[in-house]
Amino acid sequence: MGVPPADRALARPHRRLVAAAAALVALAAVGAGSLLDLRTPAPKPADAPAGEFSAGRAYADVQVIAARTHVAGSAANDQVRAHLEQQLRGLGLETEVQDTVAPEAGQLSGAAGGTTLARVRNVVARLPGTASTGRIFLVAHYDSVQTGPGGNDDAAGTSAILEVARALSTGPRPRNDIVFVLTDAEEACLCGASAFAASHPLAADGGVVLNLEARGSTGPVIMFETSRNNAKLVDVFGRAAPHPVGTSFAVEIYRALPNDTDFTAFLDQKFVGLNSAYIDGGAIYHTPLDTPAAMDRGSLQQHGDNALGLAREFGAVDLTDLRSGHDATYFPVPGGLVRYPGTLTLPLALLAVIAVAALGWLTRRSGRASIGRLAAGFALALVPIVAAPVAAQLLWLAITTIRPGYAELLDPYRPIWYRLAVLALAAAILFTWYALTRRRIGPAALAVGGLAWLALLGVLLAVAVPGGAYLTTLPALAGALGGLVALRTRQTGPWPVVAVTAAAAVGVVILLPTVVLLFPALGMGMGGVAALVAVLLGLTALPVVDLLHPQAGGQRGLLALRARRLGALPAGAAAVAAVVLAGVGLAVDRFDAAHPAPTHLMYAMDAGTGQARWLSHESDPQPWTDGYVDGTTDVGDDFPGLGDGELRAGPAQAANLPAPKLEVLSDTRSGDERLVRVRVLPQRPVRLLTLHVNGPTAVTSATVNGRQFDVARTATQKPWGFGVVFHAPPAEGVEITLTMYPSPADGPVALRVMDASDGLDALPGFRPRPPAVGVVGSHSSEMLAVARTYPV
Repeated sequence: MGVPPADRALARPHRRLVAAAAALVALAAVGAGSLLDLRTPAPKPADAPAGEFSAGRAYADVQVIAARTHVAGSAANDQVRAHLEQQLRGLGLETEVQDTVAPEAGQLSGAAGGTTLARVRNVVARLPGTASTGRIFLVAHYDSVQTGPGGNDDAAGTSAILEVARALSTGPRPRNDIVFVLTDAEEACLCGASAFAASHPLAADGGVVLNLEARGSTGPVIMFETSRNNAKLVDVFGRAAPHPVGTSFAVEIYRALPNDTDFTAFLDQKFVGLNSAYIDGGAIYHTPLDTPAAMDRGSLQQHGDNALGLAREFGAVDLTDLRSGHDATYFPVPGGLVRYPGTLTLPLALLAVIAVAALGWLTRRSGRASIGRLAAGFALALVPIVAAPVAAQLLWLAITTIRPGYAELLDPYRPIWYRLAVLALAAAILFTWYALTRRRIGPAALAVGGLAWLALLGVLLAVAVPGGAYLTTLPALAGALGGLVALRTRQTGPWPVVAVTAAAAVGVVILLPTVVLLFPALGMGMGGVAALVAVLLGLTALPVVDLLHPQAGGQRGLLALRARRLGALPAGAAAVAAVVLAGVGLAVDRFDAAHPAPTHLMYAMDAGTGQARWLSHESDPQPWTDGYVDGTTDVGDDFPGLGDGELRAGPAQAANLPAPKLEVLSDTRSGDERLVRVRVLPQRPVRLLTLHVNGPTAVTSATVNGRQFDVARTATQKPWGFGVVFHAPPAEGVEITLTMYPSPADGPVALRVMDASDGLDALPGFRPRPPAVGVVGSHSSEMLAVARTYPV
């Protein structure tokens, strides 16, 4: 078979080698530039100019805020709040504390099986504008979880807002009002943000919200969520944030997930805005290891730089028209943020399909592939698309079998080796597939087949997940155009290689940062998603991959054998790398005192019966936990405040702890209705109280510390039905009025009350964790619950 004219320049082996080296160096340079653009900036020292954000100055506040665990309602949280007030008032800002009772944002059904509320105390400060067209709200929460001091989550956001407030107060006043909202009880129920967004006078007219979060300890700050119709907001973000990292794909994914932040409460009240966080280093999330020392100050610097830049820009523009009729498509590239109207998503996807079809037609017409081979190339390209993510998940299954403690972590402590192993495995599958199919199907047919799948996925995404369609549409379009240029180039120069390399570079710029960001976003437990995107990147670069192989066609005998061996080298090297990297990960990322194995344990006691038990969420208890639990139980029967479902359980010694006290204030009837008013009084320092009514009793409305709710619930056959969960209860207790209809019989109504505190060390029978055993990041880790049933 003769060599097509466009390939004659590469017919000699040494020329192909030179072309391959040049193309790979070019793509490596493009990839390095894309990844370098994701780096966090160098933290600025405490003596940085007054108008700039300084991570050094902000870190001093981090050390105060996260000096110890400070859950909502605790004395430690009171001290943090006093510090925040002092700092803001010291800047001359109008500062107040919003002290109220608020429901959970977005819903009234909490995870613990009841209407969820909290007493919250938000710190609110205002910098008045000179001619305000609206308000900008900088939001972060200052409370922590019960299992850690919250050095990153969310002392980072809180300290960043204090430093932004300082920087803004030293310069000219903005045009628009800027309100600094440091919320309470975010970790418990988003209740602080709910209280502010729904009832604070400054929130009455809405505005632009910039929420600052953290779910880890390092990495770039990603703008991962927006309000709908975000095109104008994204335009401001792209031009005003000094380090704009964010993708419309992330927004689409987050909208589909059940996760919430304070931003959710503002969206419920029709605010617009942007939500940002850094998310790498997730192993310490919500654990005792989330200390100030664990913070990457470069991430803090990026958080603050972006928040300050956005506050100044939104503070200067007309805020009356920030809603557009559509979402934008956007993604980071070296030097900035590419963005275009979402209305172009489907047309671009269809254009990519047309371009790939044209490439297929020209490929057949040029004699490089028959229709049959093009069809085979399309069908076979599905193999690595499916095989790579499946293999990545199987790899992680094998690793977690060897190291079961990983199942309780968002990500390993040192995940880089495992991430590289997944990428090497994806490369091994792609190279193996290509080496096995190349001679029979032909490189041109395989390249067209790979681009066809990208184009098809682009159409599917454009319909189902429009913000993510660019991931496959633009690489497919670039690859098709590059292929058309290469096929139409009849000269014997380097232009065919330049064309396909430039096309592959588009895929690298778009898909490589996506792979890197997907790993911390989803964790190694979903590493198959990153493997899928890595394979899509490989399919866009198949013409460059082909340069690693001898010229297709014409080999016989020893030449053919040598060609096959040479083609197998990349696949073999990648497979070996995958095994070695996974092995290094297991060797390096061992559990020790600085990186403990996460375990989950609770204690629950019925003060009425004197029965107590240990409880754990671990499905396959680790050795330390296994010393406490030996079976399973449905906690909803005895402890409805802990939610429904089975937990691991084991017997425990009863502790000398009082149950919450129930006082009946009144019990009246009006027609078929019965009104019972009670007060639940904690008898020890606790972080939450719960009350549940026996299942057969239908509750139609409830009033909790003055807040009334209609209850869309009916009587059930379960032991316990309607419930109230109250976080950060005041010392004087919680007053609850229940309206029941139809009125129960004259017999008593059973009310189950429970309180919960944190810390197991003082309990009888508790054996402290060894140094290499830690606490999992969970809202129920280390919980100590005491319950009792009262007849009314």
